[in-house]
Amino acid sequence: MARGRSLLKGLGILFLSILFFFVAVFFYAYLTGGDIQVLSLVGGDSVGVLHITGSINDSQEAIRNLKQFGETRGIKAVVVRIDSPGGGVAPTQEIFEEIEKLKKKKPVIASLGGMATSGGYYIASACDQVVANPGTLTGSIGVIMELGNVEELLKKLGLKGYSIKSGPHKDIGSPLRPLSAEEKVILQSLVDNVHGQFVRAVAKGRGMPEEKIRGLADGRVYSGEQAKGLGLVDLLGNMEAAIDLAAERGGIKGVPQVIHSRSEAKGWLEKLLFSFLGNRLIQGESWGLRYEWSPSFIQ
Repeated sequence: MARGRSLLKGLGILFLSILFFFVAVFFYAYLTGGDIQVLSLVGGDSVGVLHITGSINDSQEAIRNLKQFGETRGIKAVVVRIDSPGGGVAPTQEIFEEIEKLKKKKPVIASLGGMATSGGYYIASACDQVVANPGTLTGSIGVIMELGNVEELLKKLGLKGYSIKSGPHKDIGSPLRPLSAEEKVILQSLVDNVHGQFVRAVAKGRGMPEEKIRGLADGRVYSGEQAKGLGLVDLLGNMEAAIDLAAERGGIKGVPQVIHSRSEAKGWLEKLLFSFLGNRLIQGESWGLRYEWSPSFIQ
């Protein structure tokens, strides 16, 4: 009888110890916003998934997650899931550079969703391998600068605009007046220069000659199947296929544990439920050069 009670007492202490451990981990993860390292420790060897969704107007969150994936021992490989038409030049280039750093530590696989065009493909090209669905819209390797002119509209409204400037080209692109022939040449030179950066980056990432990429980089969009035939994509498959490939390259046996990137701006309920999918549409647009393709009829 005494032995039975001792056994039950021992089991009760063991149960409470395990419960205390998981509660402690839960609240630590909650207080730290669902720390990736904590989840990795609990789940063992894992594949980290970074979600890049919507227009790319900022790189800080993506870089933060990439660095954390790189520093977390339990994460053996990373998948960059891209569902984006592209976005600003500078943030796109910053994410590209961070992926290149991460590749030196761990395998990085790109998974292309419904759309990974322009800047979205720019980022994908930095990865070790690119996996796309046959119907994924991708490519659109190019640069665009869109300007407007409201001079005639202001005249109809009886309004006038003035620019006080320190040099002849300080207000280049102003909507208050048309571009001069000289200014068109200046802006075209700028676009061509940034386009060249795009071509060189893709050629470097894909290990292909610049001339071949330049021949594909006229801004056109390709399906995933077409892109594979052109050497812009390595394999056809969904995100699960990309995760399996990453796990294989990371030396993970069996079904891999998956840890998704998280957004910093999470509510308490999302933290409580460990909702780390990171699928957010970045709001706001920035003026200037963009690696982007987003016709209004695309849903």
